[in-house]
Amino acid sequence: MDKQQLVGLAMEAREKAYVPYSNFKVGSALLDSDGHVHQGCNIENAAYGPTNCAERTALFRAVADGKTPRTFRAIAVVGDTPSPITPCGVCRQVLIELCAPDMPVYMANLQGAIIETTVAELLPGAFTQNDLNGGTTD
Repeated sequence: MDKQQLVGLAMEAREKAYVPYSNFKVGSALLDSDGHVHQGCNIENAAYGPTNCAERTALFRAVADGKTPRTFRAIAVVGDTPSPITPCGVCRQVLIELCAPDMPVYMANLQGAIIETTVAELLPGAFTQNDLNGGTTD
């Protein structure tokens, strides 16, 4: 699957967003190691804190469906923004936890602009499991 197809699936997911407060729809599509796509959309809540972004929805859905973290191939995120939308800080931290550092991230808007980066480039100096327990992963 190429990045255009993945972005198209993120656009499709965007239409399912639950955004009664901001009316700002975001969609995401995560490609797993088996070639399956897990779509996500943002889901708002009146209490704001429980709101979940599209990227995290797709990632959590994939893990809940039994996919192994750090084996994903790519993720796309789309919003109705003047330039390609970027993941928020919380999503960047979750991407660092659940994806390989070199995994492609396609950031796009509805006009078709796409910027490609990697998970590691989104969050330099990230806090990871190596920072816990003296650097061990036990």
